[in-house]
Formats: sequence, structure tokens, C-alpha cells
Amino acid sequence: MKVHLSYGRHGLDVELPDDADVLLPERTPALPRPEAAVREALRQPLVSRPLSALLRPSDSVAIVISDITRPVPNQLLLPPILEAVADAGIPRQQVVIVNATGTHRPNTREELLAMVGPEVLDGYRIVQHDARDRASLAFVTTSARGVEVHVNAEYLHADVKILTGFVEPHIFAGYSGGGKAVLPGIAGADIIMSNHGADMLSHPKATWCETVGNLIFEEMRDVALATRPTFLVNVTLNEEKEITGVFAGDMVAAHDTGIAQAGRQALRPISRLYDIVVTTNMGHPADINFYQAGKGASVAVRALREGGAVILTAECADGLGLEDFVELLTSEASPAALLDKLHAPGFAQYEQWGAQCWAMIQRQAEFYLYSSMPAETARAAHVIPCNDVSATVQELARRHRAEQGSEPSIAVLPHGHLTVPQPPA
Repeated sequence: MKVHLSYGRHGLDVELPDDADVLLPERTPALPRPEAAVREALRQPLVSRPLSALLRPSDSVAIVISDITRPVPNQLLLPPILEAVADAGIPRQQVVIVNATGTHRPNTREELLAMVGPEVLDGYRIVQHDARDRASLAFVTTSARGVEVHVNAEYLHADVKILTGFVEPHIFAGYSGGGKAVLPGIAGADIIMSNHGADMLSHPKATWCETVGNLIFEEMRDVALATRPTFLVNVTLNEEKEITGVFAGDMVAAHDTGIAQAGRQALRPISRLYDIVVTTNMGHPADINFYQAGKGASVAVRALREGGAVILTAECADGLGLEDFVELLTSEASPAALLDKLHAPGFAQYEQWGAQCWAMIQRQAEFYLYSSMPAETARAAHVIPCNDVSATVQELARRHRAEQGSEPSIAVLPHGHLTVPQPPA
């Protein structure tokens, strides 16, 4: 059978055995009038007064948006928010849009144009967060674990603070959205490094769709609340990246409601574990590099028997990722050796969490990668380059029959981590 995989901007068609199980998110139709739904959510928010009632002409306003690695429909979210700000008599020079890059690279003008559109890009001041630039940060509090918390000063000093984002399952934070716009989105490097530290990521609750007892999720929320956000606007999306829900108002109430919707769409019970899993990283922009593609790889392992094989399709147009991540990922001969390094007392390096996520799953499976990267680059990242997904599945099936004397079980996640398999207990 032919299966269309989310890959890059245009997708990838592959031929797979007819008995392969295609695991899809719960089919959820798009809202028929998404911009109208955003406006209504601003007027009728959760556990909050309407956004318009929270604004005064003298206010300074900071609006936090997600960077290019997230498929947030900023061009639908921003106009209604900015209209509410303008209707309150707040001039544009009192408004700043903060691009929540976390520790990612700044976005190019072309990327910002695609994210927010020409009217917003040319009509408003946009600040690209830099987690390592201490001069651009302001102190908020000290975390429960004793780490000083600094965040973007333009955001913290604004009278009105509006967080936006996209709620989806997350590899170690449980779900994205909500407080993640602040930590790691606009936080300083010290608290990001601590929140994403090796011991935190190794906690059994730091995984897909877990929030209660997830120390990473809980700290993200606590830090965000310490900054006293005024209003949250989050959305859920379907596999076509269409809006299926808008959740606005009080940060906790709106985020929790969005999480419930994202869980209904993504969680998919399975009755068995599979020998081979074909997966994606949701296509562009989520599969922009190998660092981000670890999410689609990780969610596939949830459906895989121990020692099975994963074939990941991720374009990786930006290559492996930022320099710190690449240096660490390729520094050891094996994922096991890399994990030993990461857990060594006192070890800390930027982007170590991405390398750790990859190393943790690479111990459990054989990984193949179909991407636009050179084969030697893939090998340096401890994955096997794949030039043809269909042929690789056929070869893995042939090998399984020769070794096991049976047909392999095969699963496909065409939309990557928009589907989260729930294996049998």
C-alpha cells in the first residue's frame, strides 16, 4: 500500500506492506472559521476577564511567539490580539513581540516573514530572545532547586504579558504550550540548562503526555507563573496543521484545557509492540534539523519491541543542529558512552538535552534515517543512512524472516509525534 508521510514541505510517498498498521491521530476537523474562533476566545476566555478588559492606553505590551521550529499559526493568532491592543488605545510603539527561541538560533527575516506576515513584521518591533545574553535578561526568582531564574527583560518589564503557542505532546515536558513559552522560550541559559539537565530528563515521568509528577513540566509552569503572565492564547492542530481548538485566558486553566484536547487527538492505544516502525517528525518546520527530529524518533520507540528497528524520515534542511549539539552528539563512539559522559558529576553543556534524548532511544533500537543530509553526517549521529524507505523496510523484513522465521509486524506513524502510541501494560 502507498502511505504519504509528513516530510519537509511536500511530503513523501512510500510503498509499504499491506498488513502494516497505520497509526493516525484521532481525526479532528479544523475549526470552520479559525480567526473568528480566536476572536471569540479573546472575548470569552477561561477563568479570566476578556483581553480587552485587561488593557489600558498607558500599558506596555509584550507578546511571546514560538520560533520557526514550531508550526504555530501566528498569522491567525496575532491579528486579533493586536487589534484588541490597538482598540484599547495602545500605540504600536508600546508593543513588542518576543520571538521565543530558547537556545535555538535567531530566525532570518525570511523566516520571520513566513511566521508573522509582512504587516506584523514591518509594523511592530520584534525582539529575538537570546538566552546567553545576560544583558537582555532580568531576574525573576530562584527556583525550588536553587537556580536563579532570569527571563527576557522586555517581556518581564511589560505591563501586559501575553503568551501564545501550540499544545502538542512533548518528548520530556509532557505537552508543549502554556508555560513552555517562558521556560525555555524566553528564559536565561542557566535555568534552561538546569530544567533540561541529565537527571531531570532521566526521571520516569519526564516523557510523552505526562504532567502530574513530571518535574520538568511542573518547573516550567512554576517559572512562567512567577513572571505573572496576563493572558494565554494556545491552539491545538490536526495533522494538516489546521486549528482544532483555541484556548485563551488564565495560563493554567487555558493550558490544561488545551492539554485535554491534545491528548484526545494524539493518544492511540496499541495492542502489541512492533518489530519495525516507520515514523516522521511532522514535516516542515518541525523536521528542520536532526535535533528536532528526535521527537518523532522517540515516539516511535514507544511502539517498538526491544531491539527492533526504526526508520525516521526527517528532511533536516538545517543539518544536525546547532554547534554545541553536534559537537556533543558526535563526541563519543556510542550512545552508551555519550550517556556516561552526560551523567558524569558536574557535566554541563548547551544543548545536552537533545543529545541525551537521542542517546536514550538509540540504546533501545536500530535507527535508520531518510533525510537530505549526506550519509557521513547521518553516520556521525549514530544512525544508518537510508536512501529508499520502501527498500529498507523490505530488507529489514527479509532479515527478520531469516532470523525469526516469521513475518515482522510493522507500524507507521505518518505524522510523527502527533500520534503517541499507548502500549499494552
